[in-house]
Parts: sequence; structure tokens; C-alpha cells
Amino acid sequence: MSIGASAHHPAYPPVDLTSCEREPIHVPGAIQPHGVLLAIEEPSLHLVMASANIGELLGVPAEIALTLTLPDLLGASMATRVVDQVDAVRGEVLTLPMPHVDADPHGEGTLRGRWVELALHRSGKRVIVEIEERHEEGGTLGYATARSAMGHLIGTRTVRSLADHLAAEIRSATGFDRVMVYRFDPEWNGEVIAEAKRGDLNPFLGLHYPASDIPAQARRLYTINWIRLIADVAYRPVPVVPMLDPDSGDPLDLSFSTLRSVSPMHLEYLANMGVTASMSVSLIVEGRLWGLVSCHHYSGPHRPSHEVRATAEFLAQVASRMLGERERAEQRDAVLRDRDHLARLTTALAAADDRFLETFADHPAALAMVGAGGLVVGHDHTSVSVGEVPPADVVARILDLLRREDGAASSHDHLATLDPDLAAHAGTAAGALVVGTAPGPWLAWFRPELPRIVEWGGDPANAKLYAGEGEDVRVSPRRSFDRWREVVRGRSRPWTASHHEIARAAHLHTVGRLRLLSHEQITVVERLQRTLASQVVQQMAGIEVASQYVPATAHRLGGDWWDVLELDDGRLACVVGDVAGHGIEAVAAMNEIRTSLRAYLFSGSRPAGILDQLDRLMAGLMVDQVASVLLVVLDPDTGELEIINAGHPAPLLYGDGPARILHGISRPLLGIGDGESQVLRAVLPPGGTLVAYTDGLHERRDRDLATTMEELRRAGEPGPTEAGIGAFAQQLLDVVPGAHDDDTTVLVVRRPA
Repeated sequence: MSIGASAHHPAYPPVDLTSCEREPIHVPGAIQPHGVLLAIEEPSLHLVMASANIGELLGVPAEIALTLTLPDLLGASMATRVVDQVDAVRGEVLTLPMPHVDADPHGEGTLRGRWVELALHRSGKRVIVEIEERHEEGGTLGYATARSAMGHLIGTRTVRSLADHLAAEIRSATGFDRVMVYRFDPEWNGEVIAEAKRGDLNPFLGLHYPASDIPAQARRLYTINWIRLIADVAYRPVPVVPMLDPDSGDPLDLSFSTLRSVSPMHLEYLANMGVTASMSVSLIVEGRLWGLVSCHHYSGPHRPSHEVRATAEFLAQVASRMLGERERAEQRDAVLRDRDHLARLTTALAAADDRFLETFADHPAALAMVGAGGLVVGHDHTSVSVGEVPPADVVARILDLLRREDGAASSHDHLATLDPDLAAHAGTAAGALVVGTAPGPWLAWFRPELPRIVEWGGDPANAKLYAGEGEDVRVSPRRSFDRWREVVRGRSRPWTASHHEIARAAHLHTVGRLRLLSHEQITVVERLQRTLASQVVQQMAGIEVASQYVPATAHRLGGDWWDVLELDDGRLACVVGDVAGHGIEAVAAMNEIRTSLRAYLFSGSRPAGILDQLDRLMAGLMVDQVASVLLVVLDPDTGELEIINAGHPAPLLYGDGPARILHGISRPLLGIGDGESQVLRAVLPPGGTLVAYTDGLHERRDRDLATTMEELRRAGEPGPTEAGIGAFAQQLLDVVPGAHDDDTTVLVVRRPA
């Protein structure tokens, strides 16, 4: 609902700005004067309420009409048609000649003897009959023309193109001087995205309006009733009598009325723009009000027939179904473009040397993939920037406000609401998107505030827009624009879920590549496998560790790996993993996954979320690669274990009574891009031994898996002997008979007694 600045409408009390939000516009108690409204009781068909102009249009004063039945007023034949039609499809209009009746003996009703259009609907317990004289004004659409109009709409490929054609077709059908397609944003602010107009009119295309111009109760009516006509903006409302329903004591709900009187504030707004008639048609996508087709006339009253209005409504309904498809297609195209940018960036980063940060920042895709104006890339105590970014202290403040403990992507499009001091930097950083935490790599993109919009209405000399704007005015079209400008000041274009996904993928790739460059010095993957193939026995934080690796064949490289790392909090992270497949490709993938997992472990991320992060990295950047991983975090002092499993064989525990398999809830394999880790908690007692392994240890062709697991469990009891845990690891390799079909890794961790 827009609001204006002229003196209050003669049929309503004065209003102020706060009236708009609370105005009960669905029960105005009045109609527009170009028709008559009747509220009928069933089954008696007695008239219980009517518009006060019933005497003028039907020749029966209201006080007499309220004692009559519908057949008395409309004749038996027309009354029968009303009763038969009222429950038909809403929107079907009866077109009939209005008969002369005994109740109008002198023929004073101006509709008598004329062709009229009857619109019918139910309101509560009442049947509502609205009668207008059939009047053709503006064009009409025959079947062939309607087909042509639909063809034009169907042939479009974008939202803007569809809106352009819709505006043109509805203007051609209705004869309005200007037809606009008006689109709502998520906060209900509006923008004119298409316009078809008379050549001498100022353009409104691209103008924006605040959400308060069409408040919630108006949007509700637009959602349930697709069309509304104001045939003459200067009309004097005709009250409904009596004001309240005699039975319920409530005003008549006119939500579906075609004659419903509209807000006086909206009439003032239109009058200030020089509009003499208007019509609005809803655009509803998936049950939500998407926008409006707004029609304006400037050369006097304008009342298209019900047939023409129905045509406009039909075209809007057809377009509504298409809008959702066009939006989804545009969103898919945008996501594909962003992912293409990301792919080109990650390709460049794969070849980056020690100037990794500079390579990231300098690549054109770094800004394009999220539509940003500036970017800062940081790692440890170093950062580089590209584009328009705020000063370093402001960047630090924004990071403090947005950065999450888990490093997940976080954004805001109005930073000044988080810290008013940031308003001074809206020219470069009205909004920001941040991912990652220090000292690990982090990324921060920035967007400036929305650009200023051209002055409302275009031409400052347009006297109709500025007339009467004295000190005592409330709100006018020009001031409505000023209110919009206040709404958007300091606000950037919003960030989308797709931008968050792109940011997260870029960060995960950055983590992996940086850790690969800075923490791993492995240049030949075969050398890595030879290192793993040898037996390792060592002590870490008082815990004994031994490993064994056996390739499937002497010349067949596999994707197994293991790690035991001492974390900053003194705990040990024990990892055993297996990348599907064999050969250089599997080993190269294993190397990158292992490096990324190390990076996550040293970044301070929670163990429970680390495998989920690794899963997203692989799904986004390592197509067709999957891996199983077992992550065990051990407290050397207490023996407490946190076990997180991603599709990997469950570990074995010896030394705490009978040997047992530590079954827990396993998330899916890594690389699937789905699932959530669960933590299994256990205790490694003094003298106890934990064994983690890959599936090459127990999987054999033609052997039952449960049987081999039971053999392993029993053979290892009670745990390592005096020969030590290295010999114990070798012992386990020899338990299950048959050739190893896959490479095998065994990791043994023992807590001293």
C-alpha cells in the first residue's frame, strides 16, 4: 500500500503514516461507485446488506431493498442463475441484461434494461453479488490473440525478458497508459523490472520502493485475490448498509470483492503521481507473492471489462508459473558460472609455488566467483588483498564480528548494524563474506553498498509529483523514494547460499594446498609408499606406536596411509585411511587427503567435524575419489578415546577383559558429500592396546567377514607379548590365511601399564 500527501479523502477520517500498517483494508465498509454490491442470506435469498447506491443503480432505496429477496431485485430468472453459478469456478462472470422488476416501478435504476456483468463469491455465510454495467474500454483478446500472447511469454528465457513481454501484452489487452512489472526482494522492498508505457511518460523502470509502500495486510490480499481495479482514483466511496452484519455483528469481509474500496492513503499516493485509474494483478510463485503487474492511467477514469480483467489475470497466472522456472534456471546458470570460476581458480592454485596467496588474490576468478568488490586472503601472519577493501584494522574488526569458531562461511549484507562505526566504510565494505580461522588460511570478500538510485519519477519539473509538498505533508512519492534510500544506505547486495558453498570449497582447497606446500615435502609418491612399507616402532607422549604396511603386490601402489600426530592440547591423533583404487592416481589422492586431514587436525577444529570437512573437500574438488578413514583421538594421561569412523573397519581393543571390536555409528565414505560424524567414546586402560587397520587385513575372497574378524579378535588376545608391539603387528598380518587382495596397513597403539 503506497501512501501520499494530499488532503484526506472526503469519505474517510484523516490518516497518518502509522495508520497504514494497521489499517483493516479487507473490511473497508465501502465499495467503489461503478457497481452495486448485494449480500444475500441463504436459503431465503433475503438481502441483508447492500451498497448505498442500490437506489441509484437498481431503483430501490436501501431501506426498502433490505426487506426484499434476490428475485424481487433481479427477477426470478437472474436470481436463479446467481444461485446456480455461485459455487462455480471463482472468476466466472455472468453477463446478462438487467430486467425491469416490480420493485422499481418507475424504472429509476440506471442499470435496468442494460447489459450487466455479475461477479459472485461467498463471504462467510453470505452470497456476495456485485453488478457492473458491461462496458468495453481498452482492447480485448480473442482466442488467437491470447494464444499469441502466451506464445510470446513461453518463448522467453530469462525473468527480465518474461517481465518485458508480460508488461507489453497486458498493456495491449487493457489499454492502460503504463504497465509495470514490480518485483519484491526478500524483505519486501520493490523494484520496477519491466515497463510498457505511452511514449510521452517519464520512465519508472529501475525505480525502487520501500516495503512499507505495500504493508503486510495488503500483501495478504494480493496473495489470495489476484486482481484489483480502481476505475477512478477520484471516486467517492459508497458505504455498505448496514455497516455490520445483522446476525454476526461483524463488518462484511470484502477480500474477494471486485468493487472493494481501497485505502485512502493509496488513493492519495496515486493522485500525487497524476494517476487517474489503476489496476494491479498479482504474480504468485510457489504460493508466495513474487511481485505485481501494476497498471496506471493518466487521462481520466478507465474501467476494462471483466473479460479484459480476466485476460490480464490469466496472463499473470501463466507468467507466474513460468517465473519460478526462469528464476531456477538463472540461479542454476549463476551457480554454474561461479563453479566454473572456482574450477579455473583451483587449477591455477594447483600449480602455485610459495607465492600461493598472491596467486589466489591475483586470479580474476577470486572476485568473480562470489560477485565481490574486494578480497583479503590470509594465512599465519601474512595477508594479501585485491580490489577495494577497507583498512587492515577494519578488516580485523569485521573478522571478529563474522568469523565462526568452526571456520564455516558466514556473511552479512549490512555490517553497520553489527557495529555502527563500520558505516563509514560502506563504500568498500557494506557487506562481507568470511570463511576460515587464524592462524590457518582465511578468506574475506567485501561488497560496497548498493549504488544510489536515480531520483523518483525522473523529471524534477513534473509538477504533479511535487505539488502540495509543504511542511505539513505526511508522505508523498518523492518522500517514499527518500525512505527507500534510507533503507538501502549502507547495505550491500545480499550473499546467497551458493556463494557460501563456493567460499567453503575455495577455503577447503586452500587449506589442502597450503598444508601440502608448507608441511609436506613429499615429491615422489612412490617414496611415500616405501616409507610406509617399512615397520615403524616409536614412542609419543609415553604411548608406544607400531605400524606395518604390506602392498598387494611388489609393484602395485595402493591408497593406504596412517598417521600419529601430537596435537596442541597434548592428545594424540591416530589415523588410518584407505583411498579406493590403486596406482599413482590413488597414491596422489591419498597424499592430498592425508595432507588436508593433517591441516584440519592442526587448525584446532573439533575432531567430530574434521571428517565432515574432509568429505566436503573431496566431494567438491576430488571428483570420483572416495576414501575410508578412522580417526582416534587419545588422551595419554587418562586413556580416553574419541573414535570417529567414515566407512572404515572398526578398531580392536585388547587388554580390558576379552578383546572386543569397538563398533560405533559410521558416517558414509568420504567424497560422497553427505552424512554427519558421530563420536564413539571408550577408554584405553593401562597396558591396553588399540589396533586400527585397513580392510586388506581381514577381507579375503570366498571367506566370511564375520569369521575372519572373530579370528583376528581371538588371535590377538591378550595383546602384545614381551616381543613387543612391532612383533604383535606382524602377528596380526599373518592371522587370516590367503593372499592379500588389497594393500594392508596395521597401526598398533599401546598405553603402558
